[in-house]
Amino acid sequence: MPALPSWLADPLWVRFEALLPVRPRLDPSHPLGCHRQRISARIVFDKLIQVLRFGCSYQGIADSTCSATTIRDRRNEWIRLGVFSRLKQIVLEPRRHHRASGRRLRLGENPQRTRRT
Repeated sequence: MPALPSWLADPLWVRFEALLPVRPRLDPSHPLGCHRQRISARIVFDKLIQVLRFGCSYQGIADSTCSATTIRDRRNEWIRLGVFSRLKQIVLEPRRHHRASGRRLRLGENPQRTRRT
């Protein structure tokens, strides 16, 4: 069961993905060159959304597609890279603009307002 409908989750993912650094699925510097592929960022993102939406533990949301350790490790990596801080700024920016517009309206600074003569 998805945590969010696709019409809401997909645009969130597009915004989130743009903040992630580009990483190869296989680490070219790995000495054996045969380690497992990195779990897709989209899978981890969906798991984090489920944790936030349902309020369950990482262990409770982990399954065969992604372990609880991977979810925690990737979350910590994204925090360290500042991804969530930048996402917060992006999300709050329209609200700041909206609030500023509301203040201008209350103060009578509406540029579309016409004055009577």
